[in-house]
Amino acid sequence: MRLITAVLLAASVFGATAAQAEMKLTSKDLTSGKSMADAQVFNSFGCAGSNISPELVWSAAPEGTKSFAVMAYDPDAPTGSGWWHWSVFNIPANVSKIATGASGEKKLPAGAVEGHTDFATSGYGGACPPAGDAPHHYQFTIYALSVDKLPLPETAPGAMVGFYVRANTLAKASIEVTYGR
Repeated sequence: MRLITAVLLAASVFGATAAQAEMKLTSKDLTSGKSMADAQVFNSFGCAGSNISPELVWSAAPEGTKSFAVMAYDPDAPTGSGWWHWSVFNIPANVSKIATGASGEKKLPAGAVEGHTDFATSGYGGACPPAGDAPHHYQFTIYALSVDKLPLPETAPGAMVGFYVRANTLAKASIEVTYGR
């Protein structure tokens, strides 16, 4: 009986509840396990896509979420450290969606900041693996954060944003797509 009481007490102290749903990420533009559409492919470096940021919709953020961050990453890039395609941070806690094209149209939620990609620019940078490579994997992840804002400028590179995001993550959800040429 004491063990059960201790476990229940620990669960309440750490915010765990049996009924809490797992955080989810969905998109009308990205389907997990499928190939990325040309709309989300980069339009440079030999790629001829439309470079439109995808819609992302999330739900079931944990209690205590104070903000969100989105990161898009290619672990297969031949750099030794992957490739950061997009980072958006300081997304207010009351937001649960980023619309298709929000990056290029500058229609991100108020207060949200886009960091620099490995293309050395701010904003969404779509898929563009080297020609002839096996299809690369592109991970789009929403992070529920325990802080209102990350202390970073819009020039922060993806790796730095990732460091601060992971240090403050309460929960996360991902969609992984592929793309090759």
